[in-house]
Amino acid sequence: QVQLVESGGGLVQAGGSLRLSCAASGSIFSITAMGWYRQATGKQRELVTTITSGGTTNYADSVKGRFTISRDNAKNTVYLQMNSLKPEDTAVYYCIAEGTMRYWGKGTLVTVSS
Repeated sequence: QVQLVESGGGLVQAGGSLRLSCAASGSIFSITAMGWYRQATGKQRELVTTITSGGTTNYADSVKGRFTISRDNAKNTVYLQMNSLKPEDTAVYYCIAEGTMRYWGKGTLVTVSS
């Protein structure tokens, strides 16, 4: 089992920045990739970004050039730096870890005001 705990959400004005963190614990040796999904009210959950254990990253077109994912293997933590935030980025952001199965965090709310 892998446990994921997100932090760093909050309220920010459009154009501002936030950094989300996700700390993994448990069977972390099984993790091959981590990432972030988000779900806005009334919308389907969507993939935002992923990073593999080798450092390969992938981003949704809607966040390319604005969001950056990184990981600190020593701390078993993945980060999501979000810049130039837009109101449409408002959502609950969920951390995921890919191992023997996909693990989910409980989510952290990001609200971007216009």
